[in-house]
Order: sequence, then structure tokens, then C-alpha cells
Amino acid sequence: MFKKAMTVALAVLIVVVIWFVQLLWSAGQFKTIEPHFDGTCKQIPGLSGAEDIAIHPRTGIAYISACDRRAVNAGGHGEGAIYAYNLNVSNPVLFNLTSDMQNDFQPHGISLYVGGSGPDFLFAINHADNRHTIEVFELVGIVLYHTKTISDPMLVSPNDLVAVGPDSFYVSNDHGHVSGIMRVMEEYLKLRLSNVVYYDGSRFSEAAGGIGYANGIQVSQDGKTLYLCAVTELSLHLYDRELPSGKLSLREKIKLDTGADNIEVDSSGGLWIGAHPQLLKFVAHANDPSNLSPSQILYLSPTPSGGFDIKEVYLNKGDELSAASVAAVRGQRMLIGSVFDPKFLDCQLE
Repeated sequence: MFKKAMTVALAVLIVVVIWFVQLLWSAGQFKTIEPHFDGTCKQIPGLSGAEDIAIHPRTGIAYISACDRRAVNAGGHGEGAIYAYNLNVSNPVLFNLTSDMQNDFQPHGISLYVGGSGPDFLFAINHADNRHTIEVFELVGIVLYHTKTISDPMLVSPNDLVAVGPDSFYVSNDHGHVSGIMRVMEEYLKLRLSNVVYYDGSRFSEAAGGIGYANGIQVSQDGKTLYLCAVTELSLHLYDRELPSGKLSLREKIKLDTGADNIEVDSSGGLWIGAHPQLLKFVAHANDPSNLSPSQILYLSPTPSGGFDIKEVYLNKGDELSAASVAAVRGQRMLIGSVFDPKFLDCQLE
């Protein structure tokens, strides 16, 4: 009986060791980080946690979603805001566009909808007051006017969103569980329990499910393809989007070998992705700012065959900027934001 128990214990131990090694490997713990960037960057202070950035294609104004997530995690308000940063001038200054919002405004993912003849809108995920909502703003010049708040039980753990109309958008729920052991298991066992939901202007519905940590989300310039970063799958999902119903069907998964965060689409249809190449270091950084988390920017350029060439544009150990979450590009200008740092980067591409 004792021998049988020892055999079972040894088998369990072997399984745990194999799981742990696989976890370290997939999280990038054994990667060698060799910093590089063909360009120059300057650090821009004045805000904390510039997690998402969207640049207006016509005006050149960058809209930055920022929130002090460390303060929020400690039980504070986080002093969140959406800022304007004018890329048309040589020395832009940050301008708080949401100073009239409630004190507990906690913006996360944002998306610009640039209409044709109609007005432009900015959509923002808000985690204020321990609830999840979508805040809608109309753009008048560079000024944001809050027009509505949208909430629904299907907003379980919203991370990012992409607007596809003045009243419609997709949202990524990065977890299927709000808290507790199941949320932890989703991450460390890489369970595929997150999803994407679609709002058609009147109601929410699930557009795609069975995803490992759904995160950054965008659509192609023609609106026919939806891009989604799946963090624990270390991949980018491409979905065919049915118009006008908004239904999604998975076309392919592109392996990125990194924890991809937010996506921005440039004027040529290329994808800029902020990523975390060592996910466990990101977890350590989330708990303690003195633990640096490497920052990585990938560029996926379209090929004539319909695929993408993947290039690592930027890599840093975290001393210049830790835990980069987004890269937004206009011309040779690239802005890099992060999840926690009290600054972002304004870079010039060579």
C-alpha cells in the first residue's frame, strides 16, 4: 500500500514539475532579452499607466487612456483621465480632456470611431466604482463631450474595445471569471474561458469564445477582419467579420511567441502590437514597481499574399519603460504606453 502511495505521489510530482517547466518556458522566463531599437525615444512624464493610445488619422491628435492602477489596487481612485497629445507640434503638452468626469474615472481600453460626414466618437472602458461600463464621448475639435454610459452583465472583465460604428463596438473580456481561484487558474493553467462580445447599438451578444486571455482588439481598414490578441495563447487571432450582423468566424491564429497586449492599425494596414515577452516578470512588476518588466513592440506588415511579415521593432529590459502595452504610430512618430509606469515614450523611427 505504501509503495502504491509513493508511486502515485511521484507521478503527481512529475506532472507538477513538467507543468511548472512548461509554464516558465511559455511565459518566456528563459528568453534572452537583447535591447534594440533603430530610433530615439524620450520619456514623457505627467501621467501614470498610459495603457492605451489612439491617434486620430486626420488631426494627428493622440488620445491617451491613463490610470494609476497601483493606486486602484491599493484601494484608491487612480486619478484616471483621457489626455490629448498633439503630434503636430515639436513639444506637445498633455491636456486632460476628462477633468469633469467623476473622481473615480478609471479608463482602460479606448477606441476612436472616425465617421464620414458625421461626428467622430471616442469609446472608453471604465472600471470605476467596482463596475464595468463603456463611456461614449463625441469629439468636437479635440474636446470630448460625454454622451452616454453603457453597461451590461456581459461586460465580465472588459479589457479593450474597437468601435465599428457610431453606436456599435466589440469588447474583449480577458477572463471568464471575475475573481477567486478560477480567475487564477485561467491564467496559470491557460484555460480558454475568455470571449469577445458585440454591441449592435441596442444589445450585447457573444461574438467569439474559447479564447486564452482575450486582450487587444482591432479591425482592418475595410472592416472585414477583426484582430484579437490572446495573451496566454501567445498568438494573434484573425476573424472574418460578417457585415452587418457583426458575427465572427475564426480564420487563423498567428503565433507571436509573446504576451501580446494592445493593437493599433497604421495608415498602410500594418499592425503595431505592444507585448510582454516575459509574462512572469510582468506579474512581478504588477506587484512591485522595482521589479522591471521587459517591453516589446512588434510590427506586422501586410504581404501581397494576404499574410503578415513580423518584425520586432523595439525591445528593452524595462529600464526605459516597463510593461509596454501599446504602440501607436503616425508617420515616423511612435508613442509607447505601459500598464503602470508614470510616463510614456515619444519615439522617432529611423
